[in-house]
Amino acid sequence: MIMKRTILSSVCVIAALLAAMALVQSCGIYSFAGTSIQPDVKTVTINYFEYLAPKVNPSLSNQITEALQEKFIKLTKLELVDIDGDLEIVGAVTGYDVKATAITANESAAKNRLTVNVKISFVNRKYPEEDFNDKAFSAYADFDATQSLDAVESSLCEEIVEQLCEDMFNATVANW
Repeated sequence: MIMKRTILSSVCVIAALLAAMALVQSCGIYSFAGTSIQPDVKTVTINYFEYLAPKVNPSLSNQITEALQEKFIKLTKLELVDIDGDLEIVGAVTGYDVKATAITANESAAKNRLTVNVKISFVNRKYPEEDFNDKAFSAYADFDATQSLDAVESSLCEEIVEQLCEDMFNATVANW
């Protein structure tokens, strides 16, 4: 008899949790990915990031564009479209700089920092009150000054692009 009550109460708890999850999910504006996308927003357009930084990295615009598109595909139910999405992101790489961050006693660099700056404009065609223009984002990664930028640039850029995309995603659809 006690075992039947334990099983019955476990089943009730599981059923209550499933019902609560279904209720939260059906509300539409909240999801377990942390987004707050209204249920009538179905598509997103992420335009190619223009490269405006004086120092050139020929693949960075493409990396950022593709990483941000991938993030939206993985973490939302939005369909990626080429033009006129319910949400639209237009961006540009505005800075790409290396600077010394740690100086040794003999006044030489011990660490260098690669910093990437981007600006984006966000349009929500269904809820224009969420729009913003020219919002700046910046991310960086440090590397040992004994290494050349060429030797570490690829891995640093991957790390920086990941952080930039996280920040841009959160600013546009997570409302963080």
